[in-house]
Order: sequence, then structure tokens, then C-alpha cells
Amino acid sequence: MSTTTLGRVVNRLIEALPRKDRSRILGHCTPVSLVFGAVLCEQEQPFRHAYFPLTGFISLVAVIGAHPPLEMGLIGNEGFHGATLLLGVNAAPLRAVVQGSGSALRMSAPQLRRELRDSPAVRRILGSYLYVLMAQLTQTAGCTRFHQVEARLARWLLMTHDRAHADHFHLTHSFLADMLGVQRSAVTIAAGKLQRRKLIRYTRGEISVLDRSGLEAASCECYASGIGNYARFLP
Repeated sequence: MSTTTLGRVVNRLIEALPRKDRSRILGHCTPVSLVFGAVLCEQEQPFRHAYFPLTGFISLVAVIGAHPPLEMGLIGNEGFHGATLLLGVNAAPLRAVVQGSGSALRMSAPQLRRELRDSPAVRRILGSYLYVLMAQLTQTAGCTRFHQVEARLARWLLMTHDRAHADHFHLTHSFLADMLGVQRSAVTIAAGKLQRRKLIRYTRGEISVLDRSGLEAASCECYASGIGNYARFLP
């Protein structure tokens, strides 16, 4: 990543910091590429790094016994991975997997802990994101229990669209099934319905959003609730 790209930070949390704190944070970060499918941290393992996505995005998945992984949350340039470090807990509650290739800024976990100790501004802004992430995880649990697959798929596609910075992105049937905690056949049926309504185009894992407003109407209320949290609590 070029110096010019680094100069115009697009991670919303870093961008919101006072200039002095922002410059110091950037000085301790390393630009990295996020490669689709890469595991950044395993569940219950210690954090080695925190990641601040720029153009890539990260999926948080729960791993329970021999069951398929279930996606619980998404992290894009509105947030960062490593939020429980704010609680003094150096263990990941969920597996972190790259869902969207792109770029990120990476900081060592010990360095982030020092920043949290020494900077009230860093604690305040990252703390706001911790609340939003907790709300997203809670909303997802309820959504998985109570809402229909088609509405849940529309919600996740909107969340992915928000973080992909493009109308076209790659999501396989297997990945979508893990996102929703359903069989691949259920994904095929739900995606087919959205496609017949001309809201998306879906071919061999390649998804194009054709009608954003229509997709929002097809989603359950959980998407709007999440957007409301971002607007109220994030910079």
C-alpha cells in the first residue's frame, strides 16, 4: 500500500481519532492484504494482532462441536477485529475469517493494549464500536431464531454490500449456508427467490446487487436496527 493510500485513512474508527492519536496509531500499524478465506484468529485463542479493515472485511463465526460454523457478525471499515481487548480479555470469542479480500491495517495486540491504557480518545472511540459489535451479535442470534431464510439472506447480502464497496462480490453456496446456519438447498431456494424478483443476480458464487432498495424491503428489521446503531454510536 502506498504512502498516499495510507494518508487518506478509510477506517472510520481511526479516522475519527484526534490528529495526534491518529498519527500515533498509524505509526504502529502495518498495511496488510486480507485474502479470502484466511483465518485471522481461532476461537478461544489469544489475539496476536488487531485488524482495522480498509477495503476488505472479516466474518466472525461460532464453532460449536462438529456442527458447521455459523456466522455471527461482519467487520468492515466501520470497525476492527480485537474488540474484547477493551475488556482486558486476550482471547477471541469467535473465529475470524476473511470474507472479502482487500486491505487492512494491522497492529500487534500488546501495542493496542498500550494505546488503550494511555489514550482516553482511543478507549472512547473503540469502546463505542464494542457496543455496536455486541448489539450486532445479539441481533444475529435473535434473527437466526425467529426470521425466515429469505429475509435473513437479504440482510446478510446488504451487510456484505455495505462492506464490499462494490455492487459485485463473491459468496459461495457453502459460505452463504454457513452465514445463515442452513443447508445449501435452503440457500439455493432463498437466493432463487431474490433473483426472480430481480433484486440480485447470482451465478456460481458471484453475486451482483441489482436493486438495493428492493433488497432492503425484502430484509427483516434486523438490518435497519443495525444501521441505526451505527448512526447513533459510531463516528
